[in-house]
Amino acid sequence: MSQLRDHLDNIPSTPGKFKPDKLSNFHRLRCWYSSLSKLTFWFSFIFLCLIIFYVYWSPTGTSPNTDPSRRSLQNTVYGGSDWEKRVRSSTRIKSNHGRHTVLVTGAAGFVGAHVSAALRRRGDGVLGLDNFNEYYDPSLKRARQELLSRDGVFIVEGDINDSALLRKLFDVVAFTHVMHLAAQAGVRYAMKNPNSYIHSNIAGFVNLLEVCKSANPQPAIIWASSSSVYGLNSKIPFSENDRTDEPASLYAATKKAGEAIAHTYNHIYGLSVTGLRFFTVYGPWGRPDMAYFFFTKNIRKKKPITIFEAPDRGSVARDFTYIDDIVKGCLSALDTSKRSTGSGGKKKGVAQYRIYNLGNTSPVTVKELVNILEKLLKMKADRVVLPLPKNGDVQFTHANISLAENELGYKPMTDLHTGLKKFVKWYLNHYSGSKKKKYSW
Repeated sequence: MSQLRDHLDNIPSTPGKFKPDKLSNFHRLRCWYSSLSKLTFWFSFIFLCLIIFYVYWSPTGTSPNTDPSRRSLQNTVYGGSDWEKRVRSSTRIKSNHGRHTVLVTGAAGFVGAHVSAALRRRGDGVLGLDNFNEYYDPSLKRARQELLSRDGVFIVEGDINDSALLRKLFDVVAFTHVMHLAAQAGVRYAMKNPNSYIHSNIAGFVNLLEVCKSANPQPAIIWASSSSVYGLNSKIPFSENDRTDEPASLYAATKKAGEAIAHTYNHIYGLSVTGLRFFTVYGPWGRPDMAYFFFTKNIRKKKPITIFEAPDRGSVARDFTYIDDIVKGCLSALDTSKRSTGSGGKKKGVAQYRIYNLGNTSPVTVKELVNILEKLLKMKADRVVLPLPKNGDVQFTHANISLAENELGYKPMTDLHTGLKKFVKWYLNHYSGSKKKKYSW
């Protein structure tokens, strides 16, 4: 009876498919393959982890992303006691006249370097942040960095999109203000590299605001907008309450977006925000992509320069503003800014929000700009006159600065001839080829 029961237990539910020996062999083979697969998986996983550890955490390793603007705190460039000492030393208030501890983004740039130097000279604590990108010759930024180092300003090499770096800086220093001057500049370059404008002027700005709104205490923020936001506006002079909803370039659009984003963070998180619309800043240590700069270069090398004219041979004019006047406006905006009202990302009251034009109020045609350069360089320019291209350039800019005059005490003092004279003197010294150059602001 028991033998019959054992026999019935071994009968398959589907007659004709009972092959106990082959099934057993198949089962053993499947188990063997399963074990091998698991072993291969875990070996691959461990190997991958070792690679990641080596690349990102090894002191001698380098990130696969070699873009210097994307380096993180895990790279040996940042952190450590010596690094923190340099950061704290740079932000230490030096005299009774100094009142603020300021993070200046874009500190190796044209405006950023001058503002950093001015803040430090009067005794404020200043820390710079710059990614030293290659939009124009980085050696010029390095030369500015060297001058700032002499003044006691340390520039951290990093990007405003690096959240970890920004948080680290705020952990080390309780900044009272952020002077945000980092940006992708230039109107025409947006035709070649539009993503760089989104990366810096929008994503980078949002990232900075995110860190600032979570800081405790929150800093007051002063940042560089642009006269470009006025776009196709035909009403002159341009006033802060004029329409800015018709940008003529991607650069202008990102600056307009920045103003809207800044207002949002002011409204929701209580960040004190002041936006400054710069009008065609020029002067020593300027940007090589600006017309006055490359006109000077080409005239000296006896190369043609292109001068654009508007339809019907109309003049193209700019409200050229000398760098020293812009710096005074920046410092005045910082000194009159009120504290943010939030704490740890939570708003506790209505916060200050302002926008000002910083210009010279005296537009000059590009043709007259060239006339002045010819006299200063004592050389004639080889002029090529072409129609104004439709690539984002506008025919004219003209600032109404009455609001900045009344509220900031802003008063530009430098006319174009005087400013260009100082620029040409600097240019001839800087590009003289002499090893005995005397660098100064």
